Amino acid sequence: MKLNDLKKLHQKKYRQSFGQFLVEGEHLVLELERAAKQMPHWRQAQLYVTDAYEDWPSRWPKHVISDRQMAQLSDTRSPQGIVAVAPLPVAAAESALQQTAVYLHEVQDPGNLGTILRTLAWFGGFRCLLSPGSVDPYNPKVVRASMGAIFHTPLETEVPLETLPERFARIAYLDIGGQPLTSASFHEHDCYLFGNEARGVPEQALTELGARAYTIPGAAAIESLNLASAVNMAVYELKRT
Repeated sequence: MKLNDLKKLHQKKYRQSFGQFLVEGEHLVLELERAAKQMPHWRQAQLYVTDAYEDWPSRWPKHVISDRQMAQLSDTRSPQGIVAVAPLPVAAAESALQQTAVYLHEVQDPGNLGTILRTLAWFGGFRCLLSPGSVDPYNPKVVRASMGAIFHTPLETEVPLETLPERFARIAYLDIGGQPLTSASFHEHDCYLFGNEARGVPEQALTELGARAYTIPGAAAIESLNLASAVNMAVYELKRT
């Protein structure tokens, strides 16, 4: 790709148009290389480096560019000098469709989404579904916050909330009035639904979905937990026993 096209990958519409996204920094590139050993899809990446990384060992095609050009590609104030251009994932493999689904409704914060992806990758056995109106998971801020977990977690985007009953017979969500998270029945669901950071999930939609409510018991000194924290605790509970 031409450098001018690469710079456009900072915008979602061009990521979708070109079918690629940017992976910046040594740690993330190493994670992408590690994922490529298991998943052939990631082997289609290309590497752009400055002179400082000219000797970086890689099986991907490598392009040496100037510091000024790297600064134009970078999403950080102090570019490390190494960026991979990776292909957007295609439809999830059949094996991924058998994994427990975590559905995020209109999640907005890149840091929250990145942290959630790290949790799902750490525990394994989960895939992440995102509703329309959610932050783009291939936004550089999300990719960076995920610390490479985005390469290891199956993702589906633009999944309408109302389609969940067609795919999942048993749906759970968190609510202060629900059963304790430690209830045995919490483990019996196919999809775990989490709402927008500020608005949650519309009550009418929850009724139509036939979703079952659970809660994380606390002292109730504050109104709610951070979204990523709630997902972390729910996933830990699912894996605990």
